Amino acid sequence: AMTRNRSDAAPSANGTGRRRRDPDRAAAALPPAEAVARYLRANPAFLTDHPELFASLTPPDRSSGDGVVDLQGVFLKRLRDQVESLTESRAALLRTSRNNLAAQGRLHQAVLTLLSATSFEQLIEMVTTDLPATLDLDTVVLAVERRGEALPPARLRGLTRLEPGAVDLILGQGRDILLRPDSDGDPAIYGPAAGLVRSDALIRLSISSRAPAALLALGARKPEQFHPGQGTALLGFLGQALERCIRGWLNLGP
Repeated sequence: AMTRNRSDAAPSANGTGRRRRDPDRAAAALPPAEAVARYLRANPAFLTDHPELFASLTPPDRSSGDGVVDLQGVFLKRLRDQVESLTESRAALLRTSRNNLAAQGRLHQAVLTLLSATSFEQLIEMVTTDLPATLDLDTVVLAVERRGEALPPARLRGLTRLEPGAVDLILGQGRDILLRPDSDGDPAIYGPAAGLVRSDALIRLSISSRAPAALLALGARKPEQFHPGQGTALLGFLGQALERCIRGWLNLGP
């Protein structure tokens, strides 16, 4: 019976009857610094997998002695990369701000141009001849559906006629502005100038309940001059200003 009891005892790892020492307990018994050092030796890729820890570490001095791994170069490169990234972001932000200010200035000048018209005919001429230069575009067209007689017939140069329902078909119902980054010019809108257009902005004009549906088309030969991520507030303002100018010259109600 005594022999059986001894054989029931937990076997040892080395057959000597001694219990194997728990490695976790052994590591816990080490001083913290030595435990960390042992772990890093066993896991040499740890800092590569956790680069964010570099920010909280103090690099050793270059003169610390032989055998010391110099991390200063790593830290300095990381800081240089951060500075370079911030510099590039700042430069991009400044470019965007300048471009936005320039676009805003051009659009304000375009609205002032429309307000200076002395007749409806001159207004249409300014839309199609002056606005392209002012807005740095290749063509600008005012297109009106063929229904209703609130607007003059298509005898005005620069005034394009569209089939009934074309504005909703082109823009989509409920949409007031459509930006197309890579689109061939639609001959139904741009006529002979369609071949110039590779990007455009189409703005719905809600002139009056007595006027047919219309749109203002801004065409550019540069692809992605207009794109879906672009802000549309300034384009909407231009469309509203033109609506009011047309409404005023033709004595139309809202």
